[in-house]
Amino acid sequence: MGDPVATRPAASTAGRRPSRRGASLRARRRLLPWTLLLPALLVIGILLLYPLLRVVLLSFQDYDLSNVVSGESDYIGFGNYVQLLTDPYLWRVALPNTVVFAVFAVGGTVVFGTLVALLLRTLGRIARTTVISCIMLAWAMPAVSGTYVWVWIFDVDRGIVRQLLQAAGLVGPEGINWFTERLSFYAIVTLNIIHHGFPFVAVTVLAGLLTVPRELYEAALLDGATAWQRFWHVTVPTIRPVFAVVTILSTIWDFKVFAQVYLMPGGSGANPEVLNFGVWSYIRSFSRQEYGLGSAIAVMLTLMLLVITIVYLRSLFRDEELR
Repeated sequence: MGDPVATRPAASTAGRRPSRRGASLRARRRLLPWTLLLPALLVIGILLLYPLLRVVLLSFQDYDLSNVVSGESDYIGFGNYVQLLTDPYLWRVALPNTVVFAVFAVGGTVVFGTLVALLLRTLGRIARTTVISCIMLAWAMPAVSGTYVWVWIFDVDRGIVRQLLQAAGLVGPEGINWFTERLSFYAIVTLNIIHHGFPFVAVTVLAGLLTVPRELYEAALLDGATAWQRFWHVTVPTIRPVFAVVTILSTIWDFKVFAQVYLMPGGSGANPEVLNFGVWSYIRSFSRQEYGLGSAIAVMLTLMLLVITIVYLRSLFRDEELR
C-alpha cells in the first residue's frame, strides 16, 4: 500500500518535466526570430526612430537659435500646429504645391513607367537588357545632377528650349524665364521627377508582367478583347499589388521632394510661391532658425503620408477580399 502512494509524486514530477522542457523550447523558438532581428532593429531605432521622436518633441517647443545656445526648451504644446493651421500660406501655397504636384508626378511616373514596361515586354532578351541598362542610368543619376541638367535645358539665356523656340519664332531675343511662374516651375520639376523615377516603375512593372500567364491573354483574344481591354481586365487585376507598391513608393518620394525644388532658381526661398512642404520646413528650420515650427511642418508631412498610405492599402485589401 505504501509503495504506490510513495511513487505518485515521483510520477507526477516526471510527467511535468517534459512539459517544462517543451514550454522552454517553445519560448526559445518564439524568441529566436527577435534575437536575429535585434541588431537590425537597434540600427533602425537609432538611425530612424530617434530622429523622428526628436522631431516630434521639437514640434511642441518654441525652439530657435537661442535655445540651441542655452540648451533650454520652451514647451508651447500645440502652439506651432495652431500657427501653421491658421497661416494662409499653408492653404494657399505650400499644401497645393505639395499635393497637386505629387498627384501629377506620381500619375506621370506610373503611367510612363508602365508604358515603358509594356514596350520592354515585347522586346527580345538582348534588346531588353540593353534598354534596361540605358534607362537605369537615369535612375542612378543623383538628384542634384539631374536637377541641374533640367535647369540648363530651360535656362533663360542658353537653354535648349529657348534656342528651339527662338529658332521657330515663338519667343523673342529676351527669352522666357520659366522659373518665375508657379505653373511652369512645377511643370519642369514634374518632368525631372518622371525622368528620374520611371526606370524603377518600368523594371518593377515588367517583373510583374512576366508573371502573368499567357493563357489569360489567349483566352481574352478568343473572346475578342482589344489591347486596352486585355490590359485593363487581365493585366491590371493580376499585378495589382505591383501597381500598389510602385504607387505608394512614388507617393512617398514625391510628397517629400526636396532637392528637385530647392536647387531650381527661386526654389531656395527667393520665390516663396514655389515652396512645397519639404523646402518650407527646411527654410523655417535652418534659414530662419525656427526649429520648432519647421519640425511641426515635417510632422504634418509625415502624417499626410501615413494617411495616404493607410487609405490606399485599405482600399487594396478591400478589393482583394471582394474578389
